[in-house]
Amino acid sequence: MTPPTAEVQALGISGRDFVMFSTDWCGYCKRLKRQLDEAGISFREVNVEEELEFAHFVEKVNGGNRVVPTLLFSDGSSLTNPSVIAVREKLTSLA
Repeated sequence: MTPPTAEVQALGISGRDFVMFSTDWCGYCKRLKRQLDEAGISFREVNVEEELEFAHFVEKVNGGNRVVPTLLFSDGSSLTNPSVIAVREKLTSLA
């Protein structure tokens, strides 16, 4: 098993938990949050404009760009602007 990334450790992500990095103004973030809520999928949200220490992670996994929503999972993997179906599939693989 791959050791957790510093971000996974700092955020205390474990099991089927994940964090969504977002901003207040992002329409894609708002859409995904609504879809996750409707699907009954819980998550923790980190606003990268308020918690600047995590903005570097978003940039690192997105080729230097601050693209949101970016999701971080307990295994250290990430998804950028995923569909609810992709999130559900990822969570199933963590079970």
